[in-house]
Amino acid sequence: TILKKSKTKTQAIFKHSTRCGISRMVMNQFVSAYDLNLNIDLYYLDLLNYRETSNEVGFKFQVMHQSPQLLIIKNGVVVAHASHGAINEMGLNKFI
Repeated sequence: TILKKSKTKTQAIFKHSTRCGISRMVMNQFVSAYDLNLNIDLYYLDLLNYRETSNEVGFKFQVMHQSPQLLIIKNGVVVAHASHGAINEMGLNKFI
């Protein structure tokens, strides 16, 4: 679904480990700074409860797994990805 939707609208997947303090800190910073008016579909992926889905995302989009991690998908491919503190420095506006 994300792959198909990325043909017409930017998609983003935030991968988060619920047991990791760093992942929680980065996610909280990301959420507090996130602009709800961005024309991006944002998905949250709980790595512990959906490990197989996380593995498939990495395989499908050819991005090595990290946590936390943000993937930006346009036209069926990952156009950018970041992990840890670099997530909050991405500037999502440039991917719309």
